[in-house]
Amino acid sequence: MILLHAQPYDISACDFCFESAEDYEAKAKYNENDCGQIVEEYEIQFIDGEDIDCALARAWGINQANFRAYFDAVEDWDEDEKHRYIIAVGECGYSHEQVADDPSSIDLTLYELSSMRELAEQFVEEGLYGDIPESLQFYIDYDAIARDLSVDYSEATIAGVHFIFHCA
Repeated sequence: MILLHAQPYDISACDFCFESAEDYEAKAKYNENDCGQIVEEYEIQFIDGEDIDCALARAWGINQANFRAYFDAVEDWDEDEKHRYIIAVGECGYSHEQVADDPSSIDLTLYELSSMRELAEQFVEEGLYGDIPESLQFYIDYDAIARDLSVDYSEATIAGVHFIFHCA
């Protein structure tokens, strides 16, 4: 469950929390300021929910105009799509419009690993550096490979999960 907060820009009006677009509409419809006027403008804030959805709200830049689409994304997207959106928009410089329709369409290489060294070990194991004889595998400097990889790859932690990624 996601809980968002609508903070009016009008300081004489009351704020409220809501769990859906329908809940927001029902509460905003009757929210008046001290002069009896309906409040029209709110700052929308993330209050409670899963850590991944909090990170998504931050990357999404939720506001009064886009929180409905945010609710849809939270409900419809799997964790991989959420991770891809967060990294694409928050780290790679993609705009919301480029990613929001289909986060999996972004040219982004994403690894769920804890360090560049692990990525280096994975690349050697997968044969990206050619076929290395077993007798030489103990002499490979994985730290040096990791330093080289850090030129093209970056790291991010989202909701406690560490990722290494490359933006195309």
